[in-house]
Amino acid sequence: MNLDGKVAIVTGGAVRLGRALSLALAEQGARVAIHYGSSAGPAEAAVGEIKTRGSDAIAIQADLSRPGEARSIVERAVDHFGQVDILVNSAAIFEPGNWHDTTEANWDRHFAINLKSPFFLSQAFAAQVGRERAGHIVNIADWRGARPGPDHMAYTLTKAAVIAMTRSLALALAPNIQVNAIAPGLILPPPGQDQAYLESKASQVPAQRVGSPQEIANAMIFLLRSDFVTGDLIFVTGGEHL
Repeated sequence: MNLDGKVAIVTGGAVRLGRALSLALAEQGARVAIHYGSSAGPAEAAVGEIKTRGSDAIAIQADLSRPGEARSIVERAVDHFGQVDILVNSAAIFEPGNWHDTTEANWDRHFAINLKSPFFLSQAFAAQVGRERAGHIVNIADWRGARPGPDHMAYTLTKAAVIAMTRSLALALAPNIQVNAIAPGLILPPPGQDQAYLESKASQVPAQRVGSPQEIANAMIFLLRSDFVTGDLIFVTGGEHL
């Protein structure tokens, strides 16, 4: 797909990794609908930055814990741009919870935001693309989803399900909509931690360093430019998933 002039939705597109993905799409000439939950200021700042780079963007607020609001993101993007060609499901929460202390509220919040909303967003996106136009969905997964451990139980299970959902949708929406996922490794420090925390983990990675949001953006652009790759999971981990 030639990205120039295409319209992309990026959930969680105002901050952290989502912001890097939004800006990378704009660099390729795409117009971007930046979804945010509570980060109104960063969302408007990202919109302003994209416009200064010569592309167009809007900010769309929605609470992804409510799937009905998730569906409305597609409707509002189409109302503004006329159509949507790309959906990047980037928004997610990463909260602690092991097998013995995961609460029902923790479980429900992770599944609503990390899995349920991306599914219904994908459903709404595919409906407006139809069977005649080309489209792309890129899901941000996690290497933990392919190699689960005993910690962050609800989060890990949602990311494993995102990987399964990616493959299922790739079959269901073929041939005109390609669906792929990216599994990041040590890219950004978790909430509440800083870069020093991230660097302290680098020795555990075969590449002996942490990654950057740009490396995830590069993987996304590769997937969007391809007209043949679908149902795939790309690990961007420096080998950590091994």
